[in-house]
Amino acid sequence: MTRWRQLITGVLLAAWAMAASAVNVGDKAPEFAAPSSTGKEIKLADFAGKKHTVLFFYIGAFTNT
Repeated sequence: MTRWRQLITGVLLAAWAMAASAVNVGDKAPEFAAPSSTGKEIKLADFAGKKHTVLFFYIGAFTNT
């Protein structure tokens, strides 16, 4: 039963953290850096004021599913 309590606690904490850091429609995106598919680091600031930027996350990308 302890494992289930830990799992449920972890899920609830993760949900709370996601809700606390959610970005709403119209909010300015927070600054971040991420590796591109070529391995080069891309920063949001690289595009600020230069191009329109769309962030898209697909959970199943590059997996064996």
